[in-house]
Amino acid sequence: MFSGTGFGGALDRLVPARFRSTGKTIPVLRLTGTIGGGSPLRQGLSLAGCATAIDRAFSFKDAPAVAIQINSPGGSPVQSRLIYERIRTLATEKSKKVFVFAEDVAASGGYLIACAGDEIYADPSSLIGSIGVLSAGFGFVDFIEKMGVERRVYTSGENKFQLDPFRPENPEEVSRLKRIQEVVHEDFIALVKERRGGKIAAANGVLFTGEFWSGRQALELGLIDGIMDLRTKMRALYGEEVRLKLVSMERGFLRRKAAVGVSFPGVDSGFGIGRGFASELISAIEERAIWARFGL
Repeated sequence: MFSGTGFGGALDRLVPARFRSTGKTIPVLRLTGTIGGGSPLRQGLSLAGCATAIDRAFSFKDAPAVAIQINSPGGSPVQSRLIYERIRTLATEKSKKVFVFAEDVAASGGYLIACAGDEIYADPSSLIGSIGVLSAGFGFVDFIEKMGVERRVYTSGENKFQLDPFRPENPEEVSRLKRIQEVVHEDFIALVKERRGGKIAAANGVLFTGEFWSGRQALELGLIDGIMDLRTKMRALYGEEVRLKLVSMERGFLRRKAAVGVSFPGVDSGFGIGRGFASELISAIEERAIWARFGL
């Protein structure tokens, strides 16, 4: 069973030795949700949001490894790589193995983070892969025209206004975006090749098209190392007495309340509430769309 909240066994030392478990303690870190973005009430995964928890997970002095559970359809490539780099840096500094366990989905940026693991495991029905780059948004050209709204933007720099959702698409701007996507995609591919090495050699031709696969298919392609759940794997490696300690994320509730304009005594925040609601609604739609790509 999971126990504790990530204090590195400090409370256990208060228990008489004869009552203590003799098994290894393995910290478990859960990374769940879309990566980056988010809104004040729907926080996306980011390095700023999970760095403290990652650091705590690697602070267990006697733990031989860190287990990471991932359930993410992806999101920001920058935040994905920052989280990946923090995990790999600490794994090297602390000389600990990293085992990653995919839940419903580890796709796109979620799979990039999974590559921080020395070994990756999944459920047979997990969705794995989607090694590609996606940019999505909305077009409001006809909407604002019907509403009688006039768009006024003043810029310095001829390309400052590109890809604005209130203007018709410009083919040159779309081409520029696609060139940037290609560079980001190449970096993603290089990282996967570096981490998975010869395991994916036989499947290179199909891995980097943005397609995703079930856990069993991903195992055949070399994207993961096995079909197994966290508890079973940890017991197989460290014995039946192994203890799994969940390292919880810290959340700033008051900070999030203030950010969306929730009123406090003496403060008129009606406009903030409306703005926060609109931001929250758009964020929810975008997040729902990302998950929906995987039928979830």
